[in-house]
Amino acid sequence: MYNSEEILHKVNEALNALPYDRKPASLYAPISYVLSLGGKRIRPVLMLLGYNLFNEHPEQIMMQALALETYHNYTLLHDDLMDNADLRRGHQTVHKRWDANTAILSGDSMLVLAYQRMAQCDAKHLPQVLELFTETALEIGEGQQYDMDFEQRNDVREEEYIEMIRLKTSVLLACALKMGAILADASTSDAQLLYKVGEQVGLAFQLQDDLLDVYGDPKVFGKAIGGDITSNKKTYMLINAVNRADESQRAELTKWIGLREFDKEEKIAAVIRIYNDIGIRQLCEQKINFYFGEAKKYLDQVSVKEERKTYLRQYMDEMLKRKC
Repeated sequence: MYNSEEILHKVNEALNALPYDRKPASLYAPISYVLSLGGKRIRPVLMLLGYNLFNEHPEQIMMQALALETYHNYTLLHDDLMDNADLRRGHQTVHKRWDANTAILSGDSMLVLAYQRMAQCDAKHLPQVLELFTETALEIGEGQQYDMDFEQRNDVREEEYIEMIRLKTSVLLACALKMGAILADASTSDAQLLYKVGEQVGLAFQLQDDLLDVYGDPKVFGKAIGGDITSNKKTYMLINAVNRADESQRAELTKWIGLREFDKEEKIAAVIRIYNDIGIRQLCEQKINFYFGEAKKYLDQVSVKEERKTYLRQYMDEMLKRKC
């Protein structure tokens, strides 16, 4: 069995070795560029850890793990274009380094490559793998649309937000663990339990992003904090602040949300002060711990020996403590 660091090393080696020798090179250069920028590689690592619960040699399904990472980075490429973001992991985004048309076309090709890589699994598992992958991809698009819809609303409820992040973020982590189990010939019940593990971890992961965007250390987090605040993003934190605010706090929040011109630092400081007064940080941390706790309960039920769960448990603990 491999621990998460060993698996991550293997994933990065395999990603670096992928050939891009089709023509025109200008179509594939942005794809290679995006996949070379690094990242946590959480989805392929989870997939291989899921497989390793039941079988040795997870590198046998490396191509399917790379398919998930290719797909994930395709979504980031298009997200960056939609958000008109300048940087991704400290490097220029594709539409800034090249142009918007290139980002669209290379992104589309990344999606096709993801399916091509996924389809290289053995024939026995192919129908189930493609069904899960396709359903997941559709759900992620639905989650992205909800996120866009929420930009136009000021009445987003907490349960709506949780469903949006389940679709936009959680289902791909859930897919990763379940797919690893499927390819390892795990039982249907164990595969579904691992899906629930990934789903709960994914919810906690996105809430951590919400929290770190407000309270993270910029040097560790890798970007300036407060971006969600300045863009009025309907996060778990903002939704609960509005719902739990007293009359004066709600009036101040409403004022900042409504301003079209403002000093960014002043707005960030004012909103964080309200969050602190209401206890939003503690509320979010409690919710994160709740979802990680639920994930551990589902993992407890997976019918493999406890020692085989060690590395997945360690990885989940590392995710719980992450600062970036």
